[in-house]
Amino acid sequence: MAQNLPNFTNSVRLKYVKLGYQYLINHFLTLLLIPIIASISLEIVRIGPQELLVTLQSIQLDTLQVLCSTFLIIFISTVYFMSKPRSIYLVDYACYKPPVTFRVPFATFMEHSRLILKDNPKSVDFQMRILERSGLGEETCLPPAIHYIPPKPTMEAARGEAELVIFSSIDSLFQKTGLKPKDIDILIVNCSLFSPTPSLSAMIVNKYKLRSNIRSFNLSGMGCSAGLISIDLARDLLQTHPNSNALVVSTEIITPNYYQGKERAMLLPNCLFRMGGAALLLSNKRRDRTRAKYKLVRIVRTHKGEDDKAFRCVYEEEDAQGKVGINLSKDLMNIAAEALKSNITTIGPLVLPASEQLLFLFTLIGRKIFNPKWKPYIPDFKLAFEHFCIHAGGRAVIDELQKNLQLSSEHVEASRMALHRFGNTSSSSLWYEMSYIEAKGRMKKGDRVWQIAFGSGFKCNSAVWKCNRTVKTPSDGPWLDCIDRYPVHIPEVVKL
Repeated sequence: MAQNLPNFTNSVRLKYVKLGYQYLINHFLTLLLIPIIASISLEIVRIGPQELLVTLQSIQLDTLQVLCSTFLIIFISTVYFMSKPRSIYLVDYACYKPPVTFRVPFATFMEHSRLILKDNPKSVDFQMRILERSGLGEETCLPPAIHYIPPKPTMEAARGEAELVIFSSIDSLFQKTGLKPKDIDILIVNCSLFSPTPSLSAMIVNKYKLRSNIRSFNLSGMGCSAGLISIDLARDLLQTHPNSNALVVSTEIITPNYYQGKERAMLLPNCLFRMGGAALLLSNKRRDRTRAKYKLVRIVRTHKGEDDKAFRCVYEEEDAQGKVGINLSKDLMNIAAEALKSNITTIGPLVLPASEQLLFLFTLIGRKIFNPKWKPYIPDFKLAFEHFCIHAGGRAVIDELQKNLQLSSEHVEASRMALHRFGNTSSSSLWYEMSYIEAKGRMKKGDRVWQIAFGSGFKCNSAVWKCNRTVKTPSDGPWLDCIDRYPVHIPEVVKL
């Protein structure tokens, strides 16, 4: 029996050696100061209080020197605090939860596909294979216009969906924060594929009668990563406008973008994208520091649009029959991996502990100088973050990031469950994932969260948040009636 057991001695020793190395490097300055402070303390004890007092009295300072020194200290402190960036807080957020009448079970989706594409059985079979492996569940939702056979993607229906999703999210946010519409100073809306005139931001201004001097912005065509772009824009505006509130709305309107052709690369979004939206309240007010849930630490944006393949890998176009849809390239995952690599290269030195940065540096030098075949060292981002919110773009996206970042199943649980329950809700998916972590009671004070999103263009954007306070299990939100059922097992293939 004993001979069949593996020998864990070496792995245990290696584990403790690595832990010791991490502690030594990350606390190097503290460990260096301890003997210095101890030496100074021993010296003070040795000379005694009388001699120390005599030494202090021997230092002669006239009034002018004291005043100049005081002024210099005040001047340096003033410059430091004035040049220091304002802290940006996420006070709270709200996610839209579609009614059960919008639910699209697999059977309903496939029945509609067979009726709509009755002359193209191969396209129907393709959609069924995608749906079986998608990671979506039976409770995802589509807007009413898509439930018709054939769908009715009219402008009126698209506006109706936009009003329902956006107004519901904002109403919920106002209720949670106690904020009044007149308190909003900055408004940013991002919706990639639906850009009507007047804009969605103007629609919100009209609905809530916002102030005439509000700074409003409407972002379109920026894909699933546009939510973090909106937060980056809000951060820059809040740096220049003190004592302000920013309302950020992220959504994707499905109604006018449901593809009714037969091109496989353009049918794929039909299987993955579902209704969703989120509204966020950001603030730079000091009094919001205590009630805010999170503090924005940093945002890193990567754009690979200079490469033609990356630019066209998510591309809106017409098919041979003139029907408009989103064409997803076969190279999408490779391009996403390259964009992630560039983003990690930038964000790594900003968030990783010194121990991981040194290991990465030594490995890089070793590969360049000694042996190019050395296996590259992948930094352990689990040392920098407690929670990961990976854009729920599809099962393949989550699998690839879990593999490349060496994350555990628990680290990607929020992403997989958000995809299963709500589908790919585009730029708002990160907030359904954040809400899942909160609903599970896992968000503690001081926890760090890494949000990673991908979008057309091609872009990879990251946001880092720090939890301001332990978040109590919410009494509302999109997961309220189903969180007890999750996590669920998601099979590799669901036979339809």
